[in-house]
Amino acid sequence: MKQNIIKTRLQNAQPVLGIISNSSDPTVAELCGYSGLDFYMIDGEHGSVTTAQVQDIVRACEVSGITPLARVRSNDPKLISQFLDAGVMGLMMPGIKTADDADALVQAVMYPPMGGRSLGPVRSADYLQGTMSQSEYVQFANEQILVMPQIEDKEAVENLDEILVVAGIDGFVISPRDLAMSMGYYDGPGHDEVKKTIGGVVEKIRKAGLIVGTTAATGDQAKALVDRGVLFCLNSFAGLLKSAAGDFMKGRS
Repeated sequence: MKQNIIKTRLQNAQPVLGIISNSSDPTVAELCGYSGLDFYMIDGEHGSVTTAQVQDIVRACEVSGITPLARVRSNDPKLISQFLDAGVMGLMMPGIKTADDADALVQAVMYPPMGGRSLGPVRSADYLQGTMSQSEYVQFANEQILVMPQIEDKEAVENLDEILVVAGIDGFVISPRDLAMSMGYYDGPGHDEVKKTIGGVVEKIRKAGLIVGTTAATGDQAKALVDRGVLFCLNSFAGLLKSAAGDFMKGRS
């Protein structure tokens, strides 16, 4: 298992920027790495990426120097284990609404004594043939994996105080669009009540000493978020491509 460079940066209060992608093509991840992005998040919720394809995407990330993360479609310990065993260095988990949900995620991600993840001769463990002993690997893996539930539902906001004290959570990624819809605003997160709610969530997470993440459509938006203390910013692959294409096509007008 490799050192999680972005977790180290985040622990040092340094921002990280990356993308979430539903592509199953490892070349996309490789290009993102060579482009200088900090992390590449495999979208296992809204994408068709299979667990069999994750391993090759992770290899492409490692070759190009970008940290592989994933959003897994459900809080299923066996599914989570397959992503982590392939070498994914952290998870963004949707659907977290309660402290019990958050604790179940930690239990699935972490090896004992912090959790209940099972150990096998898999890629992340160097097939149990590496330079670390088993106990060294287990401790190292627990230290390196980044755990960031999503805040995307008003129930999660209502239960945030209890969720924030769950041990093993590194931070949270706020999802403005889904949160707005759960609050009854189906046209987007531009409403004052949604903005106020997100502001309150950001403040609570920061006061708890945890990492705040959210989406950023442009570099300017990312910079503004970082200035507010948001250290984990992600764009989508489709959004980044559309933005770059729009800039490029200005030359034709």
